[in-house]
Amino acid sequence: MITLFRFLSRLPLAWLHSLGFVVGWLTWLLSPTYRRHMHDNMVLALGAAEAGRLRSAAIAEAGKGMLELPRVWLRPLAETSSRVVEVSGWELVEAASRRGKGILYLTPHLGCFEVTAQYLSTHAPITVLYRPPKQAWLQTMIEAGRARAQLHLAAADLSGVRGLLKALKRGEAVGMLPDQAPRAGEGRWLDFFGRPAYTMTLAARLVETGASVIMVWAERLPAGAGYHFHLQAPTQPIRGSIEERALQINQQIEVLVRQCPQQYLWGYNRYKRRRSSAAAPLAEAGAQRDVQQGAEQ
Repeated sequence: MITLFRFLSRLPLAWLHSLGFVVGWLTWLLSPTYRRHMHDNMVLALGAAEAGRLRSAAIAEAGKGMLELPRVWLRPLAETSSRVVEVSGWELVEAASRRGKGILYLTPHLGCFEVTAQYLSTHAPITVLYRPPKQAWLQTMIEAGRARAQLHLAAADLSGVRGLLKALKRGEAVGMLPDQAPRAGEGRWLDFFGRPAYTMTLAARLVETGASVIMVWAERLPAGAGYHFHLQAPTQPIRGSIEERALQINQQIEVLVRQCPQQYLWGYNRYKRRRSSAAAPLAEAGAQRDVQQGAEQ
C-alpha cells in the first residue's frame, strides 16, 4: 500500500482528481453504509432538492479528496504549498499575528483540509491536533507527510493539549478539525445542521486563551488547477459557556459548508454514537483544567 501511495504521489494533480472521480463513484456504489450516510447527511443539511442536485458532485469530490492525499503528504513542502494558487483573507493572519495571543485555526472536513496546515507552516510554526489511525502503515504515512519543518503534531490526549497550550503561549498557531467526532466523554451532544452531533469541546476551551480564531479551508479548483485558500473570521464572537461556544463553532462550520457544500465530506458519520468509557470523562476534566491554567498564566 505504501508503494501505491508513493506511485500516486508522483502523478499530476489533474490525473489524481480524474482517478478520484472514478474512486468516489466506486466507493458510493460498493458501500451501502457510506451511501446511506452521505444521503442522510446531505438531505438533513441541504434539503432533498438541493441534496439531489449536488449528489453527483459530492460523490466525485469525495473521491478526489482521497486520491490527492498521497501528493499532499509525500511531495516536497514547496511543491505542495505551490498548489495553493489563490488566497483570500490573509489580512486576518497578519492582524492576529500583531495581537500576539496565538491563532486557533479551525478547519472542517471541507475541500482539501490536509493542505491547510502544510501551507500555513510555510509562513510560521503551527501545531496541529493529531489522532493516530488504526492502521500502522497509514500512521507512518501520515506522520511522514504532516511532520514538516514548522508543522508539529500534538497527540489527541492530555499531553497534546499541553502542547497546544504551549504553542499558543509562545504566540504561535494551532490547528484542528473541529467537526471530528471525539472519543466518548470528550464532547457534548450539540446541534449540527439541526441534529444533535457529538461535538468536541477542546476548540471551544482553547478560545479561553484569548487566541484569535480563524476559520480556514482550501477549495479544490476544477481540472486540477490547485486550491483557493480561504481564511475567514467567525461571523459572530465565540463566547459564553463551553456548550455555547462549541455550538457556535458548529454554526461557523455550517457557514463554511454552505459556501461549497459539494466539497464537504458528507460520507463521514458525524452523528454516530460513541461507546462509553470510564477514563474519558477524566480526560476531558484534565483538558479543562490544563486550558484554564494555560489561560491564567
